[in-house]
Amino acid sequence: MREKAALFLNSVLGGVCIGIGGVVFLSCENKVTGAVFFCLGLFAICTFGFNLFTGKVGYIFEQPPRYAAFVASVWLGNLVGTGLVGYGIRLTRIAGITEKAAAMCRTKLDDSLLSIFILSVLCNILMFIAVDGFKNNPHEVGKYIGIFLGVTVFILCGFEHCVANMFYFSAANVWGGRALGYMLVMTLGNACGGVIIPLCRRLRTK
Repeated sequence: MREKAALFLNSVLGGVCIGIGGVVFLSCENKVTGAVFFCLGLFAICTFGFNLFTGKVGYIFEQPPRYAAFVASVWLGNLVGTGLVGYGIRLTRIAGITEKAAAMCRTKLDDSLLSIFILSVLCNILMFIAVDGFKNNPHEVGKYIGIFLGVTVFILCGFEHCVANMFYFSAANVWGGRALGYMLVMTLGNACGGVIIPLCRRLRTK
């Protein structure tokens, strides 16, 4: 029980880190600058061993079946962590940045589900490259370059990251049936994108 609680806490902290990344992105007038500083979120997660759904889901076919339940718990923990940051920000003097979050969320929720799915798939191809690179790249500098490039590129491309969007939806206070439906599509797209490289890697080695 204590181990499960610790794993869930690490997932909540992972969500908090992404939420903080979202705060700095919303606070920057320049999109490139915001994308660069958003990298802090994944940097902290990888450095401290926190849990992030989009990082863990790529390994689902390399683990025993019970790993799927772990990934689901990570998703829930990330939702709690991002929600704490998103709704917490609304109570502070910098709550004005939530107007930018609301505008972003309107764009996302007015998009088609097919578009959202494709953008989510592409996002997690990059996220897997970043996370797996940090995990397995033998070059220390390369580990951090992977995080920087993966995160910065997915933001500048406008790809959809379900955990980041958990924060934006919370900051904008747009949760409802439609937002939940879109979140599930983003989650499915991220899951599909995350397993593409691992599955191709397995086929290549057979």
